[in-house]
Amino acid sequence: MRKLFVYVPLLASVCFATQLSAQKNMKKNVPEMNIDSVYFSVLKFREIGPFRGGRSAAVTGSFTHKTTLYFGATGGGVWKTTDGGSNWKNITDKYFGGSIGAVAVAPSDETIIYVGEGENSLRGNVSEGLGGMWRSDDGGRSWKNIGLKDGRHIIRIIIDPKDPNIVWAAVMGHT
Repeated sequence: MRKLFVYVPLLASVCFATQLSAQKNMKKNVPEMNIDSVYFSVLKFREIGPFRGGRSAAVTGSFTHKTTLYFGATGGGVWKTTDGGSNWKNITDKYFGGSIGAVAVAPSDETIIYVGEGENSLRGNVSEGLGGMWRSDDGGRSWKNIGLKDGRHIIRIIIDPKDPNIVWAAVMGHT
């Protein structure tokens, strides 16, 4: 019985070597073709966002200008584009930064923007916000803090469609 165990691995390695030899011979007879290059040769790639990495889940856009968009980054502040994403500019660096959980544009006055700090997706390594909520009355050129500094995670902002001074915020607090 012991000899059987000795010969089985030897037999398996001989079969494996024979199979590899057969595969090499088959590859020599079949011309190689890169399928990916055929399918993707007509595609043209371009950079569509700011040159940054990381998570971002807070996004919104203009109701009347389809190429004006905003996104809040985890650890990167709020970014704005007016050309549909070809070029982005950080609009909060002089005022606040860090993790952004929510961005909202007032439907009745698009120069009014609200931002809530703190990452909106709870996960193992979540980034808290320390500044609470911010408001811009000039399309993001300047900002003022409006409170909720201990909110830590402001994950959603809804602005009244008729009165931009009425705002609801979903605040998670300390994780």
